[in-house]
Amino acid sequence: MDLKPTIKFLNELAANNNKEWFDANRKTYESCRKEFLGLVGNIIGEIAKFDPELTDVDPKKCVFRINRDIRFSKDKTPYKTNFGALMGANGKKTEGTGFYIHLSQGQNFAGGGIYMPPPETLAAIRQEIDYNPDGLNALLTSKSFKETFGEIRGDKLKTAPKGYPKDHPNIELLRFKSFYVIEEFSEKDLTKDGFFDELISTYKNAHEFNRFLKEAIS
Repeated sequence: MDLKPTIKFLNELAANNNKEWFDANRKTYESCRKEFLGLVGNIIGEIAKFDPELTDVDPKKCVFRINRDIRFSKDKTPYKTNFGALMGANGKKTEGTGFYIHLSQGQNFAGGGIYMPPPETLAAIRQEIDYNPDGLNALLTSKSFKETFGEIRGDKLKTAPKGYPKDHPNIELLRFKSFYVIEEFSEKDLTKDGFFDELISTYKNAHEFNRFLKEAIS
């Protein structure tokens, strides 16, 4: 696995986000995308060993397109300046828990969780936090979680969700609208020996978080 050309391409794309430059460098893009697909495929193979939901998931169904939808955006740059993939039972269309990887200029991370779940799913997660908070709180305060992720990420409500008091003992958790965790990596990290093993360790820790979410919504 050699991510140096991918890093170089994404950095140059960030400085030249236009169709003319992209067309002139399309072969480089295709080579980098192939490398990224290979990385995603290898990640899926390792995750499937501890999360069978990912068994036989096609990496091509996990990787997001590089073209941006600019129809309703003030930003008319045509391309995303990152490679990203959501690895779940239904690839990037997964609505439940999944695992994510993101590579871009100055922002590289991996993690897991659930992003902007539908109302019924969000309600189920909040109910599980209300009924059985001890397991989640134990995970969030564990050494492995704190060292890998620090804390849960995601947008929050400004106040308590409907049906819960503002002084609920776990109100900060209940206010989340998404529940995900990430570990950030530098560009130097991406090219050092052992990076892939670090990635898989990140996903193993994310799997413990996903397990709580899965139990809540199952």
